[in-house]
Amino acid sequence: MSETLNTPTDQSAETEKWQAVGAQLTLLRNTINRLLIGQEAVVEQVLIALLASGHVLLEGVPGLGKTLLVRSLANCFGGRFRRIQFTPDLMPADVTGHAIYHMGESRFEVRRGPVFTNLLLADEINRAPAKTQAALLEVMQEKQVTIDGEALPTPSPFMVLATQNPIEQEGTYPLPEAELDRFLLKVLIDFPSLEAELKLAAAASSGRIEQQLQQPVGLLTVEQLQQLQALVPKVAVDQQVLHYSVRLVRATRESAQLRRSAGPRASIGLLQAARAQALIQGREFVLPDDVKAMAIPVMRHRVGLSPDMEIDGETADSVLAQIIDTVEAPRL
Repeated sequence: MSETLNTPTDQSAETEKWQAVGAQLTLLRNTINRLLIGQEAVVEQVLIALLASGHVLLEGVPGLGKTLLVRSLANCFGGRFRRIQFTPDLMPADVTGHAIYHMGESRFEVRRGPVFTNLLLADEINRAPAKTQAALLEVMQEKQVTIDGEALPTPSPFMVLATQNPIEQEGTYPLPEAELDRFLLKVLIDFPSLEAELKLAAAASSGRIEQQLQQPVGLLTVEQLQQLQALVPKVAVDQQVLHYSVRLVRATRESAQLRRSAGPRASIGLLQAARAQALIQGREFVLPDDVKAMAIPVMRHRVGLSPDMEIDGETADSVLAQIIDTVEAPRL
């Protein structure tokens, strides 16, 4: 019985295919970077979450371009974009939608909320109480909303990009742990550098950024984005890299520096993010460096510092960096 082996030509063609995907995603990333000036790391991490079919929690002070990021991302693949401003008086039905009874016609009509979109910006999510925040739990996990007993699916692709203000600001509510765990990544967005802010001020004040947003870019269609998302699970993960990912997450459960550790969803999310990172780089396999690069964004919102660490002024990032350094990475 004969066996079909991959020839060098076949392997070269396969490598070129993955490199072409990486080049396509690099073009997408560079296009968004021209609009969201000075936030290259933020753009890359949001793209990773989109490819991995995950959701993103963005933390930073107001005015750093979070709405611009989502608008430009939707503009690049022709997706629909909706924004919800979370306030203390926002009700769950304002997020998901509700059923209205028409007395004259003796029937209920379902009015769908803003979650029925491709990209949903939940702005300042921690300014609303837990009851309203919980309205996103089902749609983030199941990508559907139950209204009046009927399960209504959201469009595909679907992604929630929620922004939150630092918890020390007035009028904020901490997000429940169950909701935090549904975000694939927590991304920190900070002030741009002087050079980047000069470019940003010049572009925004001249109206160039708004003009570009009014012109659909259309680098990808919705169908092409779905195809890219379907490629992410096909990125190969060596058993040693798989073990390394799980050991990183489990190391948080053995640290006295943390009062809350990362659960199994963090292990799953870390592999998803690492696969998407490899895809952006045009590779068909995950390296330990991909896992290490995504470990902090995947886990920073899933862990809680011990009181001693908080008193010492440590952050989740600094403690996680120390924990990551204790776990030996495989050499492939």
